[in-house]
Amino acid sequence: MSRALALIDGNSFYCSCERVFDPTLARVPVIVLSNNDGCAIARTAEAKVLGIRMGEPFFKIREMCRSQGVRVFSSNYTLYGDMSARTNAVFRDFSPRVEIYSIDESLLDLSDVRADRRVELARDLRATVRAWTGIPTCVGIGPTKTLAKLANHIAKSVPDLDGVCDLTDPVAYDHWLCRISVSEVCGIGRASLAKLEALGVDTVADLRDLDPRPVRKAMTVVGERIIHELRGLACLPLELMPAQRKGCAFTRSFSSRITDRATLEQAVSAHATRLGEKLRRGGLATNHVSVFYHTSEHDRADPIRAVSTTVMLPEATSDTLALIKAALLGVAKTWREPGGRAAVALQQGRRDHHRPDAAGGQPAGVDRADGPRALGPADGGDRRLQRALGRWCRRAGARGRAGEAGLEHEVRDADAALHDAGE
Repeated sequence: MSRALALIDGNSFYCSCERVFDPTLARVPVIVLSNNDGCAIARTAEAKVLGIRMGEPFFKIREMCRSQGVRVFSSNYTLYGDMSARTNAVFRDFSPRVEIYSIDESLLDLSDVRADRRVELARDLRATVRAWTGIPTCVGIGPTKTLAKLANHIAKSVPDLDGVCDLTDPVAYDHWLCRISVSEVCGIGRASLAKLEALGVDTVADLRDLDPRPVRKAMTVVGERIIHELRGLACLPLELMPAQRKGCAFTRSFSSRITDRATLEQAVSAHATRLGEKLRRGGLATNHVSVFYHTSEHDRADPIRAVSTTVMLPEATSDTLALIKAALLGVAKTWREPGGRAAVALQQGRRDHHRPDAAGGQPAGVDRADGPRALGPADGGDRRLQRALGRWCRRAGARGRAGEAGLEHEVRDADAALHDAGE
């Protein structure tokens, strides 16, 4: 059978997740804001009709949202990650070969499904995901990743297709490629679009029919690969195993200028705690931690000041207390009245092969005699640890009260269904 990949993604995924737990949001304009409530990163169809654009700064549309009854939510990535895991569990009931493309998109291998059954299966998949998770989806089917992504765009844009487009069908392939703008092809940005327009390319079919050699010269091997993918020649394999994380960071902005070291230390301790959670979740450890912060770029009265430092650890670890200790040392080395933003990051993590429990080992130079042992690498261990530590854990700064630190983001209880930032 011919190769067939189905790309399924959630419609306005973040907004749909919020709607799952609040039926009153149905048919109401909803937007979800980025970290620190900076700009709109998800919009329902009703919000799009009002003219709210992707990436629109919230301060520009705040009054319009109030007057038009738009429900505004701070982003809740704990909720969205959980809903993503639920939808992918459904996908695996339909195909054992699933690539998690992003938090709201996955690719399924349907090569073993007969060509005349693929659309029917895709509609059954949409209905099952909606019934079991409450998330509306669209499905695009194609012989390559690029064509599957394009088919998904068509499925979203054309209501008559009922949320499914199959470009493995030669009739549909010929029909749609000459009608879709080349700007809708995944991998074609503004710079590439200008080069293609100079070559006389308007539609996807025009790009497909180009000679790959001049395109490679103008757009590197990426452009040549896109042409081959549009012709049905797979250049991008299905990645069933997620790539190992090479680095992770946790950053937040402050709502006002910070002038005392204690507040910064509290925020950095909270960041280090979250960093440890990410490392343990991936079974990783690190031997260094970077701390950086800078003054606000919008403060015109004083020059922008940015500082950073890297603290080396005696051995690779994911232990929360070791990371907090290193982060606080970084603050001590660089402190001098910061301002707008603080972060804790590592540029390169590594798989922890030295012990089976990445959180359970004793990092060198850290005295754990006065605290309980680490409970395990999973998030469940973190929650049990937080409950067990109580006042001791808070004294270490592990929870890092965002309100007291002046952090400009909404901290929502992981057990709460949702929080309306506008209320």
